[in-house]
Amino acid sequence: MFLLHYELSIAPANGFIALAGVAAEFCVIMLIYLDPAIDKRRRANPFHALQDLIGAITGVAVLSVRPEAMSEAVIMAGLLPIMFGDDTGSEVMRWIGNLTI
Repeated sequence: MFLLHYELSIAPANGFIALAGVAAEFCVIMLIYLDPAIDKRRRANPFHALQDLIGAITGVAVLSVRPEAMSEAVIMAGLLPIMFGDDTGSEVMRWIGNLTI
């Protein structure tokens, strides 16, 4: 916001809160896939090096791309009416849509 010379007000602050919620949602999706994958890999053969853990995380990241992309698409689709609307109050709400996309 500083580089674009925007002033901080209630609407952009809400946008930042929404971004924090999206980041938390992505973490939950990643953990849903990560816990079983690490348990399964640990039962198959114990981790001997950091590379084993990195391999498990990489495999989970590949599996969670689709759910995370679907979540992002739904969030963006929900914010499009805010960004392109021109009804009463849309000039305030547009800040939230611009900051989160």
